[in-house]
Amino acid sequence: MPSAQHLLAFAITALVIIVVPGPSVLFIVGRALAVGRREAVLTMLGNTLGASVMLVLVALGLGTLIAASAVALTVVKLVGAAYLIYLGVHAFRTRKSLVAAMTSGTKPANSRRTVRQGFLVGITNAKTAVFFAAALPQFVDQRAGSPAWAQILVLGLIFITIALLSDSLWAVVAGTAREWFARSPRRLELVGGTGGLMIIGLGAGIAVSGTKE
Repeated sequence: MPSAQHLLAFAITALVIIVVPGPSVLFIVGRALAVGRREAVLTMLGNTLGASVMLVLVALGLGTLIAASAVALTVVKLVGAAYLIYLGVHAFRTRKSLVAAMTSGTKPANSRRTVRQGFLVGITNAKTAVFFAAALPQFVDQRAGSPAWAQILVLGLIFITIALLSDSLWAVVAGTAREWFARSPRRLELVGGTGGLMIIGLGAGIAVSGTKE
C-alpha cells in the first residue's frame, strides 16, 4: 500500500487531469446530448469498466508495452477513433428521430449495447493507457511492503473513482440540458445533431493527434 503522502500527491494529480475534459468526458457529453441522460450514464459505466480493464493490463505490464511501442499505441488509438466516428455518424443520421422516440413511448435503447459501446471506447482510449503506464509507476512507494503491481492497482482505483464522480456530474448536467432542448422539436433535432458532431470531431481529433497527447 502506498504511503499517505504518495496517495495524496497522486489524488491531487489525478484530480487536476480529470477536471480538464478529455476524450471520455466529451464522449459522455456527446452521448447525453444525442440520446439522453440514461444512455450517457450507461455509457459512463461502460467507459469505467473499460478503463478498469486497462488498469489491470497496465498492472500486468501490457500498458507499458503499449506506451513504449509506437505501432501498438497507434493501432489502439485508431481503433478507438474509428469507433467514435461510427457512433457519431449514427447519432447525426438519426437526429430527426429523437422527437418521435421521446414522444411515442418506445422502449429506451438496449442497455447492454450502450454499456458495451462505452466499454469499447474506454478500453481503446490511448491517452488513458499512456497515463496509467507512465504516471502510475511514478507514485509507487518503493519502501512499502506491497509489490509495485498492487500499488498500481490501488492508485488506478483512486483515479477511476475520481473520474467516475466527475463523469457522473457531466452526464447529469448534459442530460438535463438536453431535456430543456427537448421542449422544442427543432431544438431537440439541433442538440441531437450537435452531439453526433461532437463525437465525430472527438474521433477525428484522436485519430490525428500525436502520441504525446
